[in-house]
Amino acid sequence: MKKKGVLIVISGFSGVGKGTVVKKLVEKYDYRLSVSATTRAPRPGEIDGKDYHFKTVEEFENLIDYNGFIEWAQYVENYYGTPRKFVEEELEQGHNVILEIEVQGAMHIKEQYPDAVLIFITAPNALTLKERLEGRGTEDIKVIRKRLKRAYEETDDMSHYDYLVVNDDLDACVDEVHAVIQAENFKTSKNKDYITNIKEELAQIRKEI
Repeated sequence: MKKKGVLIVISGFSGVGKGTVVKKLVEKYDYRLSVSATTRAPRPGEIDGKDYHFKTVEEFENLIDYNGFIEWAQYVENYYGTPRKFVEEELEQGHNVILEIEVQGAMHIKEQYPDAVLIFITAPNALTLKERLEGRGTEDIKVIRKRLKRAYEETDDMSHYDYLVVNDDLDACVDEVHAVIQAENFKTSKNKDYITNIKEELAQIRKEI
């Protein structure tokens, strides 16, 4: 019997490398990745439909009106949202789906999908986080200050996540996140159909011997 897939929500401070972690998880372990929609401008090298679905504010707000998102939020003056159709179809097919979303959106996901696994990716310390933001070279000091301020605010929400994984060594972080998800697949709460089936099978065998 096919089990429904696990919905995995990955969040983390801006600049912590969560996007790279997610990319490696998809490449190495064949997770399905829900591509978010956003109104922010593409960064150099980003591709529409692969990295994000880049939308105008008007396009994004129209999708909100049509209930096209599982969740959406505003972060540093831009909209971000998770398209509904892809996620629900993939879960029904038994695939594990990763959502890389902000903290606000993660809380909304947990309300709608209580079995979702929430994982927060963090840096070893605050100084490393600051250096990673500066090292990207894609944003001016004003935006970096906003992102650090937001990171400070997000520390209040870290305890709402199921797991906290430190991205110090990328490969180790990817394997640790995968191990967390694998453990979730083996929880008894995720295998109720199997328990019911084997109980029925054993009852039948007992009658036959």
